[in-house]
Amino acid sequence: MNNLKAVFAGNLIHLRTQAGMTQAELAEKIHYSDKSVSKWERAEALPDLQVAQELAQVFGVTVDFLISPHDAWEGKPVRVPYRTDVVTSLSIIGVWTVALLVFMVLFWALDKLLWEVFLAAIPVSLIVLLVLNSVWGKYKYHPYVVSLLLLGVFALLYYILHSYVHVHHPWFLALLWVPAQTIVALSFCVRKRNKKGEESK
Repeated sequence: MNNLKAVFAGNLIHLRTQAGMTQAELAEKIHYSDKSVSKWERAEALPDLQVAQELAQVFGVTVDFLISPHDAWEGKPVRVPYRTDVVTSLSIIGVWTVALLVFMVLFWALDKLLWEVFLAAIPVSLIVLLVLNSVWGKYKYHPYVVSLLLLGVFALLYYILHSYVHVHHPWFLALLWVPAQTIVALSFCVRKRNKKGEESK
């Protein structure tokens, strides 16, 4: 049993570090505590079969891989993960590159500087960030991203109303933004995520 714990611990450390994840990020993906992940990696305990299956799915391997020495396993090769921070940065840079191209094309076609293109790129960038954070399992950043997204949408609406609809002082947007921001903040506090694997007090 002790040898199995050591093998599992070594495989888990190898997969997690190769994926560029911290213990806390891995724990959040499988809805467990980072204390449990730390125990598994110190070979002090083994997860149950269901958790082992969840871990295997996270890393794109089989449960057999997790409990077998690397040199004795001949199944599916370990998936080479991408650097999540690099992929996220490239995606956001791509959004702004497209916005710049649209800005230049519209300037060439209409001979007007439409700065609202860049203002629209802000909520689009935040939506991309929100989606990628969901994919990477970085849910703890959601409240901040959603709050900034809401602010960006209201700023864009303010600009459109002021510039195109000629509403000179669309102060009512602020009256809508305050309760909307409050609802967003409270929605992330309604139910605290239950961390399985926490030691009972």
